[in-house]
Formats: sequence, C-alpha cells, structure tokens
Amino acid sequence: MHPWLSRLTLVLVFSATAFATEAPDPATEALAGVRAYRQAHAAEIVNELVSFLRLPNDATNVADIARNAEALKKMMERRGIRTEILPTDGGRPVVFGELRAAGADTTILFYCHYDGQAVDPSHWHSQPYEPVLRAGYPQGPGADWSTVPFPADGRFQDDWRLFARSVADDKSPIVGLLAALDALRAQGLKPRVNLKFFFEGEEEQGSPNLARFIAEHKQKLTADLLIIADGPVHQSGRPTVFFGRGIMTLDLTAYGPTEHLHSGHYGNWAPNPAFRLAELLASMKDRQGRVTIAGYYDDVVPLTASERRALAEIPPIELSLQQRYGIGEPDGGGKSLQELINLPSLNIRGLHSGWVGADARTIVPRTATAAIDVRLVKGTEFQRMYEKIMNHIRRQGWHIVDREPTQEELVSNARVIKVVRLDGYNSMRTPMNLPIAQRLIRTVERATQGAVVKLPTLGGSGPLSYFEDLGIPSVGVPIVNFDNNQHAPNENLRLGHFFQGIEILASILLWE
Repeated sequence: MHPWLSRLTLVLVFSATAFATEAPDPATEALAGVRAYRQAHAAEIVNELVSFLRLPNDATNVADIARNAEALKKMMERRGIRTEILPTDGGRPVVFGELRAAGADTTILFYCHYDGQAVDPSHWHSQPYEPVLRAGYPQGPGADWSTVPFPADGRFQDDWRLFARSVADDKSPIVGLLAALDALRAQGLKPRVNLKFFFEGEEEQGSPNLARFIAEHKQKLTADLLIIADGPVHQSGRPTVFFGRGIMTLDLTAYGPTEHLHSGHYGNWAPNPAFRLAELLASMKDRQGRVTIAGYYDDVVPLTASERRALAEIPPIELSLQQRYGIGEPDGGGKSLQELINLPSLNIRGLHSGWVGADARTIVPRTATAAIDVRLVKGTEFQRMYEKIMNHIRRQGWHIVDREPTQEELVSNARVIKVVRLDGYNSMRTPMNLPIAQRLIRTVERATQGAVVKLPTLGGSGPLSYFEDLGIPSVGVPIVNFDNNQHAPNENLRLGHFFQGIEILASILLWE
C-alpha cells in the first residue's frame, strides 16, 4: 500500500472512532431537555405548586384533607394518570394512581404524603397558606423578611425560597414528580418503567390506618421498588439517597398535688412534679447524651461494610452546623452526626408545667408533661423499645398508669406518672448493595453529574416499614433543602433544590 494511503486510512479510522466517542448519549440529551423544559416553564411549575399550597392541609381536618385529595386527583388526571381516591377508616384517603409503560419490566411505586402539620400563624412571618417568595433564608436578629414578587418570566434565582406550610414536607416532591412527567412528554419521551403513585393523607398523624390499608390492597401495590420522596437532602446540600427510618412517640405526665398550690404556703412540702419529672428525664441520659436505659442499644443491627464505607464518604459538616445553630459542644462524645443518626435516639420534643413569662405564677404546679420521640434504627422494634423505657421508669420508683390516676392511686404511691404511647412504626433499612438500589444510585448520579450522599438511615421518619410485608425494597430520594423548617413556623423550599429535584425524578422515570 502506498504510504499516503496508509496515512489516509489511519486518519479515517481515527476520525470515525472520535465521532463514535462523541456521539450524543440519549439519556444525557433527554436530561438536557428536561432542564430546558423546567427553565422555560418554571413559572407554570411554581404556580401549580403555589395553587396546591393554598389549600389548607392540617392532617387533623378531615374536610380540608378531602379537598386536597380532590385537587391532587385532578392534577394527576391531567397527566393521563389513572387515578382513584381510596378511603381509609380514618376518613383521610389515599390518592392512588397508575401509569403503565409499554414493554417495561420494572414497576416503581412512589410514596409521598399530601397532609401537613398544624400551624400557629402567630409564629410565622407570613400567612402559612399564602405562599410568598423571599430572596433567601432570613437569619439572626433584625433579619429582612421582606418578600419579592413572583417573576412572570419564570427567572427564579436558585437561592430564592418559597415559604408556606407543606412546601417542603411534602407537596413540592409531588409537584416535582408531575413536572418531571411533563418535561419528558414535551420531548416526545415516555417513562421506561411502570409507575404507581401512593399519596397518603394522614402521615402527619402517624399513619394510623396505613398498615390495614396496605394489607387490604396488596395486589394493587405490587412493585419492584418503593421510592419515598419525603425528607431533606444531606446538610452538605449534595443529592441524597437514604435506606431506612422509623419512630415512636409517647407523652409522660407526672403528678403533684391535685390542684395548683401557693408556693409560699406549700413550697418545700408539696412535691413539685416538674422537678420530679426533670429528675426522671435526667436519669435517661449521661453527660454526653448517650441513653442510659438498660438494653437501649442491644437490638441495633450493625452497619454492613458497604454502609460503613458510605458513611466514611459523607462530607463532614459538624463544624459548620455548630456555627449555624450556636452549639458549643454537641452530644455524642465526638462521633459524627451520621454515626449518631444510625443509633436509636431519645428526644424531649416538648415540656409543659404551669405558666411562664408574663403569665408565670408562684405555684407548685399540679402536673408536668414531657413529649418524647424515639427515632428507631434497624432492629429496634418499637414495642420492645417502649417496654425498655417503661422498665426504666419503674426502676426509678414510679407507679405507671395509662389514664388519669384516681385519688387512691395518688395517695398510695410516692410518684405517679401517666404514660401514653401515641404512635410508632419500626425502622427498616434496605441493603444498599441490592442491584436495584445500586441502579437507583447510578440513576441519581447521572442526573446530578456527581457523587451522591448515601445514608443508611435518615434522621426523619416515614412509614416505610409497613411496606416490608409486601416484599418491596424501599429507598428514599429527597429533593428539598435540609434547612426547610418542616413541622415548624416559616417552612420553606429552596428553589434550586426543587428544580434539581425535577431533573432527578425525570432521570428515575427514564430508568436507564
């Protein structure tokens, strides 16, 4: 062969190889189209979220929840999702939908909840059910809580925040999922998995009817993977996938005299229930915050090697959190936040006795109450944890009742306490090395072009353990900012997280 022909052949082969290497990846092109869609339609997407947020959704109000369910059904049906409102015994329905994909061999069940926590408007800087936009998250004394107008052209800043009840927990993931469907269809694309949608209306009430509902609808709920879009991303702000959560709550009420007594006339003699309850609570933890209740950590299932590696890869954020929240010395004896979240917690979420501030009175109060929550991890079955707490209370010399004590009980026992277990569900932890879990991680990484924070356990709770009886592995894919004030006044959503979340959810729908 002539030398110049050889050189030409090499050039042609190299050029063909380079062309093949640079050929556009269909998934990358699709995600680029999703981004272009959500940028062009940002005003429409945010407007739909705002309209949904204007519907009060206090989980205790059955009528309000019913209105939310009807609105959600219409939102889903506009996307061609076959939707039905399924009643529960509690009167707060499940909104269930299905969307089949031709030739798909995988079914994904998405779980979110559309109910919300109660609100006290006096603690908000705006009306909880009238969404407003602010240029950021106001912090510190004298912070600027002024609002900015919604841009008609949809040019939102990523750091802008939308403030309203349930904007982060949990209405924005619902709207984000529907927007992801819209973004694919705008490109002529369809989901590559069969989709089922399970939107609950009483999660903020502890999901009291969920276990029974699931048992009655097993066939309808069959799937290969359950994805929960509830909860916040990691404090680093990086995209997050989590594999487990659980909770138990209870109230403790200690009794003193049968009526409030004048502290001058009866102080030093009448037992003060606030002091006695404080003594009991202090006996449950040591100076470093470790729970001292006998056997409290015995049932914890240790993390696997892959889960420990995932923890080691999480960026350290403790020092920045200490600065942000004004913490001089955290609990945990120097362990990282993520290590500690993988242990069962014991938290006092509220205390009440007598009056304080301008209403304070010089009395020995009649009762003192502590509201407790226990965050569970894999292996810590909530009934066994409850019994461990009860045994500890008895060993401290308390007589336990589950209702208001009688006069005879008060007189014949030195210390009387009422314990009411409010709700609870076991923790679950899906193995992160399952093939379908690994595929999900790769899918989220593709959408975000970066490493994903993988949390064996998320600090928050969700009723995922109820789905374990169906044999469905459960994985969480949160999309909202960590500092969203969920359950608290001034709940908010950072729009940059929301917009990225739409792209993450669209990537899951494509399921490469």
